[in-house]
Amino acid sequence: MRVELDEPKCVAAGQCVMASPEVFDQRDEDGVAVLLAETPDVDLLDGVREAVAICPAAAIRLVEQ
Repeated sequence: MRVELDEPKCVAAGQCVMASPEVFDQRDEDGVAVLLAETPDVDLLDGVREAVAICPAAAIRLVEQ
């Protein structure tokens, strides 16, 4: 599975970081999310799925490879 983050859509809510801090972080200057792991380990996918579900801007997608 591959994670896609549409940074221009991000509203800097930080929900993804709370759900999956191993995969997401936020830029200091504006709070926009950054992707730390494009292809996270299987054990992190539940957190990524939660981040996808709760992102208020729908800026995150999980893509099957």
